[in-house]
Amino acid sequence: MGGFGIDFGTANTVVGQPDAGIVLDEPSVMLTRANEPYRAIRVGKEARELIGRTPAGFATVRPMRDGVIVDLESARAYIGAIIRKVTDRWQRWMRPRAVIAVPAGATTLERRALLEVAHEAGLRKVAVLPEPVSGALGSGVNPVEPRAHLVVDVGGGTSEITGFCFGGVLTHRSCRVAGDELTLALYQHLRAEHQIVVGELTAEDIKVGMHGQDDPSLVVEGRDAATGRARLVTLDTAEIMDALRPTTTEIVHTLTSCLEDLPAQAVGDVMAEGVLAIGGGSLLRGFTMLLEEAFGFPVKQSERPLTCVAEGATAALSQPDVVAAYGYY
Repeated sequence: MGGFGIDFGTANTVVGQPDAGIVLDEPSVMLTRANEPYRAIRVGKEARELIGRTPAGFATVRPMRDGVIVDLESARAYIGAIIRKVTDRWQRWMRPRAVIAVPAGATTLERRALLEVAHEAGLRKVAVLPEPVSGALGSGVNPVEPRAHLVVDVGGGTSEITGFCFGGVLTHRSCRVAGDELTLALYQHLRAEHQIVVGELTAEDIKVGMHGQDDPSLVVEGRDAATGRARLVTLDTAEIMDALRPTTTEIVHTLTSCLEDLPAQAVGDVMAEGVLAIGGGSLLRGFTMLLEEAFGFPVKQSERPLTCVAEGATAALSQPDVVAAYGYY
């Protein structure tokens, strides 16, 4: 069965195909000309490389914010460019099917906007599926079985927790404090405590690099806030974690409020299986331990936390019962 499973994330866009697996995994960035703001010149990695060093007359745009469309025209250009990247001419003529993952907390208006833009970009029979459900499906969980599952999804724009069972949602909490706010917290810490100004990409790379970082320190390149000269600063990884802790704590405290709505009978299921953590934010060192302390449940990380949402959306193409239970058309 053909079609695409798509995760239009705030930070990254991931596209999967039933027979080919993941066919695209690139940053959700688009390069445009200032006089043609709705025509994509470059998308993905090529566009991201120009963030912070964009020449005059050009602009780098993030068409998705908090996991949903910000500007219809920009999103239309971006999604069209992505579809052209992963299809050839005859496939575009056939108008492929798609299941697109969206934040579980997306409003009806935001979902309708995404469906409208997807149809205009050349897709047909488009359904949207909540990201936690899609991520669970991509991690080997059956969302329509009569057992309760709890999924934490920390992406670039949103942090969510969703409990679901037998095709229905039991509990949900969402906050728009996530990976982007962690990057901003690190940027502000470097400027306030070390008087060094770094680019957005540098701050993001430091945050991402904390996953699996074995060295006790790392060197950061930037500009001295007082003199404007280039400067190097050596940071302890423990200091970076301390700088990020207030933001991670805010995320966890917001998500734990969902436990008030979790049925008592579902607690045993979650205790047995554990909370599933997906999304790039879940890779941050110590984050799963923080979740375990706050929830009182064991927390397990998806084997592919960055791509499992698109993998689940791709799998849903051949599982109409999942789309019928949780999808929106």
